Amino acid sequence: MIRFLIICLIFFASCSKQDSSSVKTENENNSNTSSLTRERVDSLLVSNNIFQISYNEKYEQPNWVKYTVRDIVKNADRDGIEFYTVDSIYTSDDQDYYSNRWDRGHMAPAGSFNDSYENLYSTFSYLNVALQYDDLNRGTWVQLEEQVRQWADELGDIDIEIYLEFDSSHIVLDTGAHVPTAFYKYVIFPDSSKKCYYFPNSTPNKAWQEYEIECN
Repeated sequence: MIRFLIICLIFFASCSKQDSSSVKTENENNSNTSSLTRERVDSLLVSNNIFQISYNEKYEQPNWVKYTVRDIVKNADRDGIEFYTVDSIYTSDDQDYYSNRWDRGHMAPAGSFNDSYENLYSTFSYLNVALQYDDLNRGTWVQLEEQVRQWADELGDIDIEIYLEFDSSHIVLDTGAHVPTAFYKYVIFPDSSKKCYYFPNSTPNKAWQEYEIECN
């Protein structure tokens, strides 16, 4: 427990000091080269001003991600922003996405947090990224993200919860990173009603609306 608290405090301290001129405090090489000597943990809780994440260092993927989508005014552009690792946490890195079909899939989407450079930059942390099949990431996944922003514009704040599934036969890359089998996405409206979706981590074969499932 003490080790867990120390890790979280290190991360919170680095995030709290970031502004538009100092956000490059994380690893500039975009690969997790820090010489960590502690054991990896399977559930590390991390939060900042836009998301809460349970991160699985053993899989180098999130367990779950929670955030809120609001009706915002765009004030920042993603041009020039690169994905980055956090020195104090074992995560995936650029090597896991080299010459394969896996995209760096934002869990908390960049397009929902471009109201400031700080918020936008936070979404490019590898803590907020999953190995996501390219056709899914660029297709039905982003289409639902766009729909959620429209709902937020019309109805108010929308809470999102994403849970990654790893079945017993999930893929493990040569780099050691684990590939999720699927993604559960829960959309919670201001009146507490909910829509739930299940996306297999593969090429979509239907419209995003058809991935809706019953909420438990």
